[in-house]
Amino acid sequence: MKREKKEEIESKLKTQYSERFWEGMKARMEMSYFKYGDVKDSKITDRIASLNQRIEKYQQTGNTEFLMDAANFCMIEFMFPNHPNAFFKTTDSDQSPGRTTLHGLVTSRPNVERHEYRREGD
Repeated sequence: MKREKKEEIESKLKTQYSERFWEGMKARMEMSYFKYGDVKDSKITDRIASLNQRIEKYQQTGNTEFLMDAANFCMIEFMFPNHPNAFFKTTDSDQSPGRTTLHGLVTSRPNVERHEYRREGD
């Protein structure tokens, strides 16, 4: 029974990420090596400006490839930070800036809450 439960959990968790996205990021980083050289030598690149440019291009075009490129710039900044005070510290949800809804509201509520599906009077 424990094995079935573990497999069920692992199956559900696989819906929380995209192997295709990760593979796409990797393929683009490998191609970039041949176009631009080793990522560790990219000291003059403003990664945050570059990723913001990709987000803007995605918003203009809808081409999800730009999201892979933006994620790669996040990864590069993580690996070789330009930020003078860069550090990593695990944070709790109370330190999160939250998420912005399609209506422009900032929230930290779950994606789905049970009461949303209840009919009035239930």
